[in-house]
This record gives sequence, structure tokens and C-alpha cells, in this order.
Amino acid sequence: MLLSIECTERLTGARISGDYWDLDELVSAIYVVIGDENRYYDYQGARHRILNVCYNLRKAVQGEKNIELVSNGVHREMLKHHNMIAPEKNVYFSVEILWPELVFTALALSDFIKLHNEMIDDTLWNIHIAIIRKFQGNVLDCLKYQLSDEHYTVLQQLIQNRSLNYFRYATQYVDLLNLEYINLSKEERKENLAAYAIRLMIEDEAYVMLKEEILATASVTKHEIHELPLSLKYPEEIVW
Repeated sequence: MLLSIECTERLTGARISGDYWDLDELVSAIYVVIGDENRYYDYQGARHRILNVCYNLRKAVQGEKNIELVSNGVHREMLKHHNMIAPEKNVYFSVEILWPELVFTALALSDFIKLHNEMIDDTLWNIHIAIIRKFQGNVLDCLKYQLSDEHYTVLQQLIQNRSLNYFRYATQYVDLLNLEYINLSKEERKENLAAYAIRLMIEDEAYVMLKEEILATASVTKHEIHELPLSLKYPEEIVW
């Protein structure tokens, strides 16, 4: 089985699932492309959020999230024919990620792919980039089944022609969107999912106001903007 992404029951987020090697392959590819902490410093906010998703994927393969047994196609007659003893099911791991967080992660990875191409490796058949592109495609494909044809077309066009990158981006805005989205009903999530994805590709009024506040605080505290936490708290339990 390859890595898969499916929407959760209440549309709160998406469930990323696969076997140990599927998830390990994705995380390893991401580590290579985003580089170490001393590289691309002005993208540190985006980098930290991507690493947080990777952390959750690592927790999943350690058995700290969801585990299920899935049929692998092996059956008794096959084992008898080959005189083998083998399991008929494989272990798969999964973890849920909030939709705004997952969309941001997929978009931000494109920034790091561009940086990696420009500064490290511009070969066409880069295996690490191919793995990440497949992940991004899975995210978009999962979104497709939750959006109207019109909204999906608009989203595709915005992704294709995206001009906003996450250079010195106020990633606290992702927290703001996550918390807003959690508080919506299932019906409201269905209706507004495209809008939340689009808000991550434009600098709307809410983003501009938030960044101005963060910059003002940063000028006093002498922190980098990605180092300032949002005062709002996530709920202890999220209904997926």
C-alpha cells in the first residue's frame, strides 16, 4: 500500500496513513528538501510547522497515534502453494492533521522545493522532490472530493499561479485559521473549506492585521516573528 490521505468523518482534517516505510519515506524526503536549521532562515516559521507535521508522522509510526491491520492480499492457499508461513495482514499507521495545517504544509513545501532546486539540486528526477510532489498531489486529490467543481477549479488555478510565498510569513495565522476551523460545524466546514485554503494563498485583512501586531511585539521583545506564540489555546481534545 502506498501512503494515502482521506478526509476525517467530521471534515475537521485529513488522516494520513501508510505502513512504516511509506511514512518514513515521506518524512525523510521532507528532511532532505527543507534542509537544516541554519539554511533558509527567513523561512523558519514555515519550516517549524512542517517539522511539527513530521513529528506527528514519527509519533504515528512509533504506535502513539492510530494503528490498524489491513489485508495484504496473502491468503492461505497462496501460503500453502509456496509452503510458507506469513501474515495475511499488514500494520498501518495513521494520524490526523487539521485541514488548514495540512494545506499550509503542502503549500510551504513548494517553497522549499524551489529553494532546493535553486541552491542544492536542480536535477529533473530528484527522488526526494518526487516523493513530496506525490504527497502534495494526495492532499489536493483529497480536497477535490470535498469541494464543488467550481471551488476546486479556482483552488487549482491559485495553486498553479501562486505568487505568495512564505518568506518571513507570520505562521501564527495558521493557528488562527486552525482554531476558527475547529469551531465550525461539519456543514460549515464543508461550505468553507475552499475559503480556508484560499486564505493561505493571499494576504487578507486578517493576516495583515495579525502580522502588524506580531511585528510590533517583535520590535519590543527583539524576537524573530516565528518565535512569538499565539495566546489562543487549542482544545485538549479534537473531534475528527
